[in-house]
Amino acid sequence: MRILIVDDEPLARTLLREHVCALPDTEVIGEAANGFEAVRLTEELAPDLLLLDVQMPRLSGLEVAELLGDRSPAIVFVTAHDQYAVQAFAVQAIDYLLKPVEFSRLAQSLQRATARRANPREPRDMTALAAAARPPGQSLERVLIREETKIHVLPVHTHDYIEAQDDYVEFVAGGKRYRKQQTLAQLEAQLSATQFVRVHRSFIVNVERITRVEPYAKDSWRIFLGGGAHVPLSRTGYTRLKKLLV
Repeated sequence: MRILIVDDEPLARTLLREHVCALPDTEVIGEAANGFEAVRLTEELAPDLLLLDVQMPRLSGLEVAELLGDRSPAIVFVTAHDQYAVQAFAVQAIDYLLKPVEFSRLAQSLQRATARRANPREPRDMTALAAAARPPGQSLERVLIREETKIHVLPVHTHDYIEAQDDYVEFVAGGKRYRKQQTLAQLEAQLSATQFVRVHRSFIVNVERITRVEPYAKDSWRIFLGGGAHVPLSRTGYTRLKKLLV
């Protein structure tokens, strides 16, 4: 089994490497000190298993799993905290190990990983992955978007609006567009209901970016945003927006 170790703490990586090397039929093919390295090395080296820390600067282990999506190998999360256990199993993790990792527990996890390889895994639920990266009850604060080899980490408050495009949504911020495979309904459920409102079947608007609302046609309006952009406002959307602004 080819294993990639991901942890921002050098001592934690060293301990895991020693444990793995003491087990038969295993090989550490690389180490990553942060989430961005983890994504890059996973795609370059194609490991069978990630030993993945949950809490890391810039990108958490759960966000790494979200970015990898269906391309992700099997995952065993490793962390000093136990509050993410439910989220870890929600994203189909094989196991959840607490630091300092005991040799016997790691051996059990690798046995489970070996057994999992014999059975096809179900596709990863990207909505569940995104939700698992946040504490329960907390609205979405940033969006992770991949563009070829680039990873964009976009705070949601910077978005002017979000537009549905078939099976994708486009986040529009400062005149730039970023595309992500997700439905508008899924995204709406994750956003703050006091900051974002669905004003049309294809549009969600950041209320803080609204500069004015003008009539456009019978039972429809247009919302103008900072920077000159405008989006349609339906009758249902008008009702939602009015309730939010009153």
